[in-house]
Amino acid sequence: MAEQTIEVEQRGAVAWVWLNRPELHNALNESLIRELTLVLRGLSDDPAYRVIVLAGRGRSFCAGADIESMKQQGAASATANRDSARELADLFHAIASSRKPTIARVQGAAIGGGLGLVSACDIAIAAVDAKFAASEVRLGLIPATIGPYVVRAIGTRWARRLFQTAERLTAAQAEKIGLVHEAVEAGGLDERVDAIVSDLLMGAPLAQTAAKDLIDAVVDRPISAELIEYTAERIAVVRAQDEAKEGLSAFLEKRKARWVPAQS
Repeated sequence: MAEQTIEVEQRGAVAWVWLNRPELHNALNESLIRELTLVLRGLSDDPAYRVIVLAGRGRSFCAGADIESMKQQGAASATANRDSARELADLFHAIASSRKPTIARVQGAAIGGGLGLVSACDIAIAAVDAKFAASEVRLGLIPATIGPYVVRAIGTRWARRLFQTAERLTAAQAEKIGLVHEAVEAGGLDERVDAIVSDLLMGAPLAQTAAKDLIDAVVDRPISAELIEYTAERIAVVRAQDEAKEGLSAFLEKRKARWVPAQS
């Protein structure tokens, strides 16, 4: 029987996506990478879901690459190695480009590829005992496929240090440098994630997707006449859409907008 590397749990409009290799600290192998990529792409387009929470069964979120997979990659051809690396890169892109808000719920180890998963999510909440590292250089490797997402999360200055030292960070240190948004007591991890989910469900789904696109469009660009015109055009288009009209009507009528779940 094939290993079920991913479990999807529906909690109302929220998909909890569980990495399911707890005995191996949810290490990434080819099966998990492929399955997770397919699941995330499907959820991104599924109207039944509003938010995606990425979590790990057992003691760790994700301890990085599976040892057996690493051995196989070391003996593989250049073409096979490239294909395998591209699949991993596609996974991180599937998270980062999701049309739905994504939250990383982190406990235990988030190392190597696990660090990439955290960085690719929109929001990251960690237990205070979580540990983070870009460990690749200690194996003679580089954090290539996770690199764009980690650098985007923590900036080039910290990336220069962590990519070369491969040192482990505590959750408090990860919060300080912007890798995670909050570090909370382990017993309160799910409660804090649920609170953020509740906040997300109050927002308009199309507006949230557009807001994500806006960030990608304006990041690192100078505030020029061109950018000013772009932002003016974006808000003008959004204002004319049905979702914006419903949001304004709900505000003026002092009621919840139609997209807010009944239990919120």
